Amino acid sequence: MDTAIQFSLEVNQNKYLRVGGREMHAVLSVTGQGTTGEDDTSTRSDPSRLVEVLVIDCSGSMADPPTKMAAAEQAAAAAINVLPDGVRFAVIEGTLQARVVYPPTGTLVTASPATRKEAKAAVARLSASGGTAMGSWLAAARDLLPPSSTTINHVLLLTDGVNQHETEEELERVLRTCAGRFVCDPRGIGEGWHPPDLLRIAAALNGTAEAVRRPADLVASFRESIRAALTKLLPDVRIRLRTVPYATVTFFKQARPTIQDLTEYATKVDERTWEVATGSWGAERREFHLCLGVEPPDDILEQDRLAARVDLVVDGELRAATATVLVHWTVNMARSARIDLSVSQVTGQEDVRQAINAGCDAYDRGDRIEAHAQWARAVALATATRDEVALDQLRHLVDIEPGGLVRLKENLSQTDIKVSIIESTQNPSHPPVPRGRAVADQICGACGETSPPGAGRCENCGRRFTGDDPPAGALV
Repeated sequence: MDTAIQFSLEVNQNKYLRVGGREMHAVLSVTGQGTTGEDDTSTRSDPSRLVEVLVIDCSGSMADPPTKMAAAEQAAAAAINVLPDGVRFAVIEGTLQARVVYPPTGTLVTASPATRKEAKAAVARLSASGGTAMGSWLAAARDLLPPSSTTINHVLLLTDGVNQHETEEELERVLRTCAGRFVCDPRGIGEGWHPPDLLRIAAALNGTAEAVRRPADLVASFRESIRAALTKLLPDVRIRLRTVPYATVTFFKQARPTIQDLTEYATKVDERTWEVATGSWGAERREFHLCLGVEPPDDILEQDRLAARVDLVVDGELRAATATVLVHWTVNMARSARIDLSVSQVTGQEDVRQAINAGCDAYDRGDRIEAHAQWARAVALATATRDEVALDQLRHLVDIEPGGLVRLKENLSQTDIKVSIIESTQNPSHPPVPRGRAVADQICGACGETSPPGAGRCENCGRRFTGDDPPAGALV
């Protein structure tokens, strides 16, 4: 089966900045569509291209309560069952060190009825003891996985604890050696794990962090992660940003389907070129928030100026799908004051996330008043932007009365707080927007300035538009 993906790029922004403005925001939408003619949602990669490593935390804390270890074993067995014949895989036990518990050769094995049965038997013999050093676990997975760009490498990592037996610097060094080599989906269980650890791993390795409220939910989480990995068709897609001399990258974040700051893990190719790894791709859509610092060159006004070019690099090759980020310094305050809808949604979601996390931090340190204030603010922001996903997440923390009154839930557990921090980064992707014909701005017949489609009056001179006023160009 032809597993090629056809990509499209789209930039949404308000290109107009007031005179002296020095910050340009844009939302980059990347859509990958299968070229097989089949339903994209059911497209699967050739199983022989997928390499899967399960990493199971077997530190001493997994024995308290015993249901955690039992749930981990059941979930690992369920994940192994989902692996189709032909997938290469291994299982790693994580404590102070990493140990490959299956296959006994310490390498990779091809999935088959016999190897799945043997792997499940090895998982059933796992026991909890020792400490937690996630960097060593990830390094062991890295060393197992093939370096070839023809394979789709995926790691599913489960932990219940804090990465306390290695320093942050040690973990960071390992993450940088793993970045671009494989995608890792970390999962947290129980009350002892540390949300920043999971979020850090997910951001560096282009995965999705999830928290499990109940041990019984772990089986479904593991199955879904494996099934999602099986839909990936391309192992390595990177976004290349090329700025002009008067523009610099301030930050680059993924906005959908998860909120992740990718700036720290971007590779600076040269003075004006950045590459950001986004991991493996299937038929899907992702959105990214780009912020550029721009310096007005030579006091040029009322002209479109290029600020950055955006390209896709797929398996090391540049794809012919370039998008541009523009900047236009103007004295027209009505133009520069417009807020692009896509940018507004992204920044609004980031504001909600910050309020949720600030409330979680306050609740953790015993400041219920501040927690209530932050979560009430998050409810107000999410309500204003109609962010139903965030409101559903907030309902685990607060009761929202019909009139808008927000009350803290009683007896929130550490699991509730930790899960909320992780869930605040989830921003499910919407279906790809069909490429249609977009109406251009309107030109005022009196002053010649443009206003948005549908505006009743000219934003510059206030003249009412009539049917005789031409659009700013043909329909596109």
